[in-house]
Amino acid sequence: MTAEHANTLYEAVGGADALRRLSETFYQGVLADPLLAPVFADFTAAHVEHVAVWLAEVFSGPADFTAELGGHQALLRAHLGLGITEEQRLRWMELMTAAVEKELPDDELLRRRVVEYFDWGTRIAKDVSASAPGTDLGEPGPTPRWGWGGLA
Repeated sequence: MTAEHANTLYEAVGGADALRRLSETFYQGVLADPLLAPVFADFTAAHVEHVAVWLAEVFSGPADFTAELGGHQALLRAHLGLGITEEQRLRWMELMTAAVEKELPDDELLRRRVVEYFDWGTRIAKDVSASAPGTDLGEPGPTPRWGWGGLA
């Protein structure tokens, strides 16, 4: 690992502002996409900020999602009943990868690690989305952390 990769992914991506830009760019594409827009029928402007706050925590920035927005359990519950298909998951990945390339620093390893997180996370979201709203998910544990080596 080079010296520039000694910091957290949160620091390497450019912090909260970069994650907010990433989220904004991504959701502009999602809401215009005929395959994905129906999944986000209940989308609000707060969603962009909540995703940025989640990603900050996952990438070892401030733990505000857990402190203020319900943590890992709330994130998983938000996906219940969405019925995400593999086709939708793959399209989600295409749009997020394009947003990563547009908004994050031009660092191949950084971008690869961030996209790997999204691949991992979207598989979980797809699995959870097959369960009905209100399903007891048990205790999922703390918000996961993702670093230069993947899941920490």
